Amino acid sequence: MNVEQVAALYWQLLLAVGEDPEREGLRGTPKRVARWWQEFIDHDPGRTDTAFEEDLVADTDRIVVVRGIIAWSLCEHHLMPMKLELLIGYRPCGSVLGLSKFARIVSAHTHRLQLQERIVDGVATDIAKATGSADVGVVADGEHLCMSMRGVRQDQARTLSHNFSGAFADGGAPGNQLLAIAARTELR
Repeated sequence: MNVEQVAALYWQLLLAVGEDPEREGLRGTPKRVARWWQEFIDHDPGRTDTAFEEDLVADTDRIVVVRGIIAWSLCEHHLMPMKLELLIGYRPCGSVLGLSKFARIVSAHTHRLQLQERIVDGVATDIAKATGSADVGVVADGEHLCMSMRGVRQDQARTLSHNFSGAFADGGAPGNQLLAIAARTELR
């Protein structure tokens, strides 16, 4: 990323909206914003593949659920923030994924211009790869500032999206169980 060019563009943006980039409150803002973009785009989530071998009893009702993962991203349509709360479930098959890896996987998908649905799909794919399980469910509840701050200004409207595979798909019990957990935890 070209930090200097981004700072120059923000300088021009401030001028274009009638602001003085040299005034007290804005002095240095274009450079700060450019550094934020660099931090956002160049984010390294770290290792996302640490799993622990476990000799789990084959139990078709066993699912692991991680909830309350909060992530921010930028909507690619308006370049405005979206706040997501994710709930992830999977059926272990010989190993369990380290808990911090769920948040790291989410982070790997949110640090770019995105769509909520693409984040959910990417997280589900990576959880399946990391766990070796075909049975994965991801639910995301999102607040999109493009809807809250502009246009219709619906600050209470939420977007709920999910990706279910394997036993979670097709209205099966694990998928219904995951949706019930999501409803009880009032994702917001």
